[in-house]
Amino acid sequence: MGVPHPDAQNKSKIVFTTRSQDVCHQMKAQKSIGVACLSSEAAWTLFQKEVGEETLKSHPHIPRLAKIVVEECKGLPLALVTVGRAMVGEKDPSNWDKVIQDLSKFPAEISGVEDELFNRLKVSYDKLSDNAIKSCFTYCSLFSEDWEIYIESLIECWIGEGFLGEVHDIHEARNQGYKIIKKLRHTCLLESCGSREKRVKTHDVVCDMALWLYGECGKKKNKIVVYDDVFRLKEATEILELKETEKMSFWYPNVEKFLETLVCPNLKTLFVEGCHKLTKFSSGFFQFMPLIRVLNLAGNDNLSELPTGIGELNGLRYLNLEPTRIRELPIELKNLKNLMILRLNSMQFSVTIPQDLISNLISLQLFDIWNTNILSGVETLLEELESLNDINEIGITISSALSLNKLKRSHKLQRCIRLLQLHKWGDVITLELSSLFLKRMEHLIQLEVDHCDDVKVSMEREMKQNDVIGLSNYNVAREQYIYSLRYIRIKNCSKLLDLTWVVYASCLEELYVEDCESIELVLHHDHGAYDIVEKLDIFSRLKCLKLNRLPRLKSIYQHPLLFPSLEIIKVYDCKSLRSLPFDSNTLNNNLKKIKGETSWWNQLKWKDETIKDCFTPYFQVHEAEAYFAEESETGSIDDDMQEQLVSN
Repeated sequence: MGVPHPDAQNKSKIVFTTRSQDVCHQMKAQKSIGVACLSSEAAWTLFQKEVGEETLKSHPHIPRLAKIVVEECKGLPLALVTVGRAMVGEKDPSNWDKVIQDLSKFPAEISGVEDELFNRLKVSYDKLSDNAIKSCFTYCSLFSEDWEIYIESLIECWIGEGFLGEVHDIHEARNQGYKIIKKLRHTCLLESCGSREKRVKTHDVVCDMALWLYGECGKKKNKIVVYDDVFRLKEATEILELKETEKMSFWYPNVEKFLETLVCPNLKTLFVEGCHKLTKFSSGFFQFMPLIRVLNLAGNDNLSELPTGIGELNGLRYLNLEPTRIRELPIELKNLKNLMILRLNSMQFSVTIPQDLISNLISLQLFDIWNTNILSGVETLLEELESLNDINEIGITISSALSLNKLKRSHKLQRCIRLLQLHKWGDVITLELSSLFLKRMEHLIQLEVDHCDDVKVSMEREMKQNDVIGLSNYNVAREQYIYSLRYIRIKNCSKLLDLTWVVYASCLEELYVEDCESIELVLHHDHGAYDIVEKLDIFSRLKCLKLNRLPRLKSIYQHPLLFPSLEIIKVYDCKSLRSLPFDSNTLNNNLKKIKGETSWWNQLKWKDETIKDCFTPYFQVHEAEAYFAEESETGSIDDDMQEQLVSN
């Protein structure tokens, strides 16, 4: 290019723009700056410049309508310029009303949008490497405007649709899905949701383009339809618009009763999500959608029953019923021989699963009933899961020693466990687990123990017999480390004294400890334990530490830790915790906030004031304390609300 290589003498710089982060990496950019969409004020300024003062002053209603148009463009300069130029000289308010409607439903009908907006954005889509990634991108247009999409659920839907090819291992397919998410993020077709790393979203204009692309660049409007209004759906049904529809999503929280049936012979995907008043579907609702593969009924938290006709959806591969009020699965579900993914986690009530239903789902690979009580017996369920040839991912709640022993005896089931909750053990005083048992669960990412007096993990010596608890005098074999475990939650364990065994979870990202009234230390320091903690580089990947209502907690650890990945630490009602394991080496570029009560923060002891000064800018008052302080000036606070705020 003729530009000298930048150095201190010539002070030259090369600045380039790109839609792809990969280009920044290939060009070895010394600094990459993400260009955000325009603020409301800047967007309005740009739009006024494009549409012109004469048009804006031609009628008293037009400035108000123009601001609504600007809001619909969501700060995207290309959209603001394109729509602004299309409205130059448009002095009739009714035409502005039409543009506002078109922007929310059919933006391609606005002059210049296809050529100047969608076709320019389409360049990013065209450069995607294969059709699978393109299908994964256009699929995101099924979600409601501004919806934050949970990445894992999105990938599972892609698996159900068949976008990721013939799947024999859910874990491999999930990794493939994450690679696609990364590519779509790098090309800016998907956006991150701020600090919510597990979610993504699409810009509204990019989402509109995805709908346009799926409809063969606007030639077919009804191949994919997104409804946020029951009346629009009823109108479409009455004029038989849905016969070409392949994918449909419905988002309307106030609907109480759905249509009797939908005649959609080509429908492959149906989302009915977040309809909080919906209690049931008609008996024949599913009878005219024979090709359906993905059925997502998540978030309909008053849905209490399923029609038996759901068992006739022979091609169904993905079914999500979380967290509904369904108390019993219809036995007809056993006819779903192609079902690969069944989600029943966090159900509102205990669930009965008819005997032999699960064992008849011969294609089932992912079964998630984590955080749900099973009335029909966990032991029987485990036996049926073990009989399935293709099962390779399970999320489950275990609530008895009998069930846990069944799990301990099955290496096949252990290899499948991804989410494990041990909940309400009643008269079981101490729950003892082996680190080898946890290690065999090679895909376990989350462990939760709730309402068990004490929980201990046996730590095996490298050359000697098993022993129970403590790091004392141990030469820990590296083979015992639990590399997969990312999230640990310990709640209501009244006799728990410490959690030193978490050193085995060397890749731990989140630790949450709540309502353990006896715990005094998180990590115990005794007889050489410090050396082991040093060798393990404990908490090196920890991003979030939450400590709630631990009245006797005195220390997290007696020596400073580096915490190189720590982003958030939250402490609430831990009156005995007077110090944090921080020193001048602890501060890192990732730390975002330390949340707690003002009184707790003021009583903390520091080695010197310099360290305190370094961390003070990160301190924020705990939400509950701030809320209570505000309420104290206006009146009392409802007890249920207070409990909810405290637990959050």
